[in-house]
Amino acid sequence: MNFSTWPAPLFVVDVEGNGATPPDLVEVALIPVTGGRPEPEAARSWLIRPPVAIPHLITRIHGITNAMVADAPVWADVAAEVAGLLDGAWIAAHSASVEYNVLSRHLPDWKPAGVIDTLRLAKATFPGHKGFGLDALINHTGISLDGVAGTRHRAGYDAHATALLLHHLASHYDSWDAMAAKAVPPGMPGLPELDPQPEEQTLW
Repeated sequence: MNFSTWPAPLFVVDVEGNGATPPDLVEVALIPVTGGRPEPEAARSWLIRPPVAIPHLITRIHGITNAMVADAPVWADVAAEVAGLLDGAWIAAHSASVEYNVLSRHLPDWKPAGVIDTLRLAKATFPGHKGFGLDALINHTGISLDGVAGTRHRAGYDAHATALLLHHLASHYDSWDAMAAKAVPPGMPGLPELDPQPEEQTLW
């Protein structure tokens, strides 16, 4: 893989919600990826006060309490900043339809350049492997998370772990386009253009 050919900007994204249907955002994290490598020192994250309280059951998953977001901005206060970073950028996420759908609903004018799903990519890279959750794949690949700040199921931690997984999976492919062909979910932006087929010769 020639990592210098990767598009920029590219962010690995993770979101956490309040369990509502559809979910309201309570945390968003973006990890920039340059030349295939995550840049956690340039990561951005936001705690967000949702319009509906976070149920205890959901707090038990990601650890974000209502007290933690009581003084956090509401989405309208941070939407422009998030949109400014993500508009026209590639995003990557594990089970990316979640991030893509939630962000598309919260940013109705958002148009990403493309979407990479590390879950879809892992299934193409490790056919027959059992277990494609983020934890199972980190264990399978032997990726070290020793330098990852935070805790599992918080947006910043999960985004950083996903960025490391993306870099590992990419090493199995010769080019960005070859990887994207396996990693972009159907119906989402970013699939490489196919070479046009020669027109059929017609006798007149």
